[in-house]
Amino acid sequence: MEPRLDLIRHYRWLRRYGLNDSHSGNLSVRYGTDYWITPTGAGADTLEADALVRCRLDNPTPQGASLDAPLHHQVYLKNPDAGAVMHSHGPYSVAVTLNGEDFVPPDFEGQYYFARVPVLDIAYTAYVDQAPGAVSDTLCEYPVVVVRGHGVYAWGEDLNLAYKWTCSFESSARIAFLARLAGTRPD
Repeated sequence: MEPRLDLIRHYRWLRRYGLNDSHSGNLSVRYGTDYWITPTGAGADTLEADALVRCRLDNPTPQGASLDAPLHHQVYLKNPDAGAVMHSHGPYSVAVTLNGEDFVPPDFEGQYYFARVPVLDIAYTAYVDQAPGAVSDTLCEYPVVVVRGHGVYAWGEDLNLAYKWTCSFESSARIAFLARLAGTRPD
């Protein structure tokens, strides 16, 4: 599938399945020495391929690119295996990490994929300056990271793998949340 159309498909899935609201999150997909990224304020329900912003790895991010474009840029520069970067706001993922502690999955599938998911504590007022370096450094070692109170970042060799990590983490977080409500300790 053409990379831009695949990016839009995955962005719409994040909205459809409750991992983003209508205008949140962002995605990018690498295309040689360039990458395509969602524009600032993109709406998942109405986004078209011609609205995506083409970025070059050897240039600063252009006007109109997502606020997180510098973060995506840093992930691609630091991790040559990264073919896609996905940012989502899964409600369970955000909720179970608000305490700022790294997340240890309680379920088999979660533990199979992630021994733990790091949680970064970046002040909202410092996000734009600090997130690109902190998130990209962490994503060199882990497939998924959370910025406390903000959301999830995942990378993959392609969009499908980044989507898998995002969905698997959200599923594990939902299980942890429900187990807490049920009064069980999933050890």
